Amino acid sequence: MTKAIQQSVRLAASPNELFETYLDSKKHSAATGGKARMSRKPGGTFTAWNGQLRGRNLLIVPKRLIVQSWRATHWKAGDPDSILILRFSKAPGGGQIDLVHANVPAHDHKGVRLGWPKYYWKPWKKYLARKKKGR
Repeated sequence: MTKAIQQSVRLAASPNELFETYLDSKKHSAATGGKARMSRKPGGTFTAWNGQLRGRNLLIVPKRLIVQSWRATHWKAGDPDSILILRFSKAPGGGQIDLVHANVPAHDHKGVRLGWPKYYWKPWKKYLARKKKGR
């Protein structure tokens, strides 16, 4: 088993707004630039990044916590799903997301670790800045 990926990011939005940005299909798509279809229900399925990512919601605590089984389409058939945990909390200037991503296959560990900032945190910062300016 690989080491869990742990990241924290502070963004200029409330924890509730960050939670909604992740779980709302339209907001998720707008924030990342990749089409997403998200479910808000435990047991519900999701896809993100034009179908390249998919999984199932394992636990949702509104405004605070999302736990998902998660996998990329290029993973090997024998690779088990990874587990993604996102915790949303208050932080100076807005909110913080604490991420733990466990059981990522060794062959994609670096890609996933570097992918979170590249495909989520940086685009989210731009999205939130545009939204604040009213664009």
